[in-house]
Amino acid sequence: PRLHDFIAAWREREPGWFNAPVPTFLPPEGEASVRLLIVGLAPGLRGANRTGRPFTGDYAGDLLYGTMIAQGLARGEFKARPDDGLELVGTAITNAVRCVPPENKPVGSEIATCRTFLKPTIARFPNLRAILTLGSIAHQSTVRALGERVAAIPFRHGGRQEAGGIALFSSYHCSRYNTNTGVLTQEMFVSVFSEISAFLKN
Repeated sequence: PRLHDFIAAWREREPGWFNAPVPTFLPPEGEASVRLLIVGLAPGLRGANRTGRPFTGDYAGDLLYGTMIAQGLARGEFKARPDDGLELVGTAITNAVRCVPPENKPVGSEIATCRTFLKPTIARFPNLRAILTLGSIAHQSTVRALGERVAAIPFRHGGRQEAGGIALFSSYHCSRYNTNTGVLTQEMFVSVFSEISAFLKN
């Protein structure tokens, strides 16, 4: 109810915004081409909640998509609009929580409810080899969605673990707060993607 009410209020304030559960961003070649799934936390209020595409419209997308283009996991140009022509390559992007939460902070019950959507999202991709989680909440929800215990597969930046037969990579979230405070540098983020790219090439 909290997420529903929050979106309903923003529909009234900004009727031109997307203001709905944000769908998974897929490559044009379809689900069978996906070998990497990236799981973020939740749509940003003025990012994906406004534009309807994950990580589009706020700072996090600049770092994410810039890195993906450099690594060959996306092509085209990222202009922070859903009609910019950017295409994913062998990769899909989703969020642990599908609707924008107040103050970008979902509560436990909302994360658990949205996991009922995350589980079938992961199952959509028959050739999935790796998942990258951005932040500890996305990591924990993904581990649970894969039927594993969080205590057995804890979040750690730059780590590669196994969960449900899939390689699980983790990074601090590419938020402006994390980059401004030095929790995550561009070099750290690129390093995670380099490791994933090397894994996918094997």
